[in-house]
Amino acid sequence: MVEQEWMAEVRALVGKEYGRVYAWDPVNAPMARQWCEVMGVTHVAGQVPPAMLQVWCMEGLEQNNYPPGSTTENPYEALQLIEAHGYPSVVAVNSELEFSRYLHEGEKLYYTTRLDSVGEEKTTGLGTGFFVTLVMTYFSQKDGGDEQVGRLLFRVFKFRPASAPAPKVKRPMPGVSDDTRFFWEGARQGKLLIQRCKACSSLRHPPGPVCPECHSFEWDTREASGRATLYSYVVMHYPVVAPFDHPNPIGLVELEEGTRLVAQLVGVDPGALQIGQQLQVEFEEFDGGLTLPQFRPVPA
Repeated sequence: MVEQEWMAEVRALVGKEYGRVYAWDPVNAPMARQWCEVMGVTHVAGQVPPAMLQVWCMEGLEQNNYPPGSTTENPYEALQLIEAHGYPSVVAVNSELEFSRYLHEGEKLYYTTRLDSVGEEKTTGLGTGFFVTLVMTYFSQKDGGDEQVGRLLFRVFKFRPASAPAPKVKRPMPGVSDDTRFFWEGARQGKLLIQRCKACSSLRHPPGPVCPECHSFEWDTREASGRATLYSYVVMHYPVVAPFDHPNPIGLVELEEGTRLVAQLVGVDPGALQIGQQLQVEFEEFDGGLTLPQFRPVPA
């Protein structure tokens, strides 16, 4: 594959060495103890954990707040160039930390950065982009000449995210309890079941454990005819919520048997809805596991 012309500017940076970044503080016991506490490892008095090498030269809470004398060069300029050409995302791939020796309390450190490599354009599950490898070399300042004490290889993937099809949004499943299970099971069978008190024959919806009229806990069900009138309604325009179509008319319907329930209205012109118009129930299955009663206007 022929590489794009702008990549020549990026590849010209490979091998470039960036200036020193100094540590704010010398290697010290309090920071080592606190780091061990955060990482959940045992701190041995008088010893500095070698895995802390990168920590000593970090800027702190404020980004790019480095001590006086540190370089103002941007070691990530290759990433900025790649991003400017349509590769906005970045993910860390791997990090390799090498130690030349243990550090000692009181040592003053700094590191330099080298752009080690920029790979060929690759396509992964995340998207298409470039693997970029940086190498930070750490030194201890010495009167007789600075000593290399370790090295950090840091690799990232700078990429254009893959375009994935939007996931299909399913209708939310209703909460099903011992009081409401009969309703949803009936809907799956094409039946509109209404809870009925065995003591006083009152119908109630939504279902509940006790009759609001006589307070009996005994109940059974009655299959409604499905004929109803429109008692009230609203039409949802905003916000648009998937997977519902908008405008989305929702009706409070009064069943022929006398009780009311809330359901979606289908086959309607929202602007032509009228209170009192005749409706008929129909059942529609969604996502292979949810059957809902909906109401359609009956032609005059």
